[in-house]
Amino acid sequence: MASVSTDIPEEEKLRPQFGTRFLTDKQNVFQHNAWDNVVWDENQEQEAKQKTLEQAAHALSLDEQEEYDTKADVFWNDFYGIHQNRFFKDRHWLFTEFPELNCSNLIKTENINIDKEDEELVSKDNKNNQECDKNEIYPGQNAKYRFFEVGCGVGNTVFPVVQTNNNPDLMVYCCDFSATGVGHVKDHPDYDPNRCHAFVCDISNPESTVPFPESSLDVIIMIFVLSAIHPDKFTSVIGRLTKYLKPGGIILFRDYGRYDMAQLRFKKGRCLSENFYVRGDGTRVYFFEQDELRKIFKKAGLEEIQNIVDRRLQVNRGKQLKMYRVWIQCKYRKPVELKHMSSSSSATS
Repeated sequence: MASVSTDIPEEEKLRPQFGTRFLTDKQNVFQHNAWDNVVWDENQEQEAKQKTLEQAAHALSLDEQEEYDTKADVFWNDFYGIHQNRFFKDRHWLFTEFPELNCSNLIKTENINIDKEDEELVSKDNKNNQECDKNEIYPGQNAKYRFFEVGCGVGNTVFPVVQTNNNPDLMVYCCDFSATGVGHVKDHPDYDPNRCHAFVCDISNPESTVPFPESSLDVIIMIFVLSAIHPDKFTSVIGRLTKYLKPGGIILFRDYGRYDMAQLRFKKGRCLSENFYVRGDGTRVYFFEQDELRKIFKKAGLEEIQNIVDRRLQVNRGKQLKMYRVWIQCKYRKPVELKHMSSSSSATS
């Protein structure tokens, strides 16, 4: 196995996973900036539910919803155009919550022969791609590990992953449907086409292309990205991504949970449909429930490794403010058995 860098900051090695700091005495609430797994009482849950019902009662018209859907890329381009490189900040919790992002911790996935027709299709899509090595049909074909981040933005996840894994056998693909965001990734001083391949793609559009064949990826990363897609497309997006995973490959997921502070703060006229909202800048966000995600991933044939709700109480000690955050973190794996199922079904067809 190729060598993997262990040059991780000492504070990262010592950082505990979410869910280890508990508030046992409410009088101590302002002693720390955040508390984990804060249990809501029945009244708080009911108030949150009532707030979302009031928001939904003033949902935008179908025409307005359609406009935000068709112009989604425009709004995200504007977003990254306004924030530019100031938006970039490292996600220090990545390797604590997702140790699979370090190649040395990755369970070896199945090596399978990629369908020749898939290779030809990818080769056709990449024939004018200057980042593809002359000896490769597609960029990263010769890599031992292949990661893919969907909705990469300006590279908040991509570059920490590339920097931590100082491994020539790793190729990190990343896409966003914002050309502006992808442009910032490619302009980053650490962008190396031999180790990272960024491209524009709307993963919710089945006509959009990717530069790798099916059954070729070890890890797919989805961090606060599925929530930006229309809820009607959730199932098809996860189903499509599953096809690109090797048997044994994994999807790492983190996104907004139901009744997060961000959801409860929306005013009237910002609700598109149930639990789906549009921000003032035109970008959209959905708030998930555990069982809802479980059904989506399992419908794609994936095995559940983790599906947890991270309820955090963040506080502003100076202003004595309490902010209740809710996130959901998941890990789902493509069963190795799917390889045999697909081969046997193709033999009978």
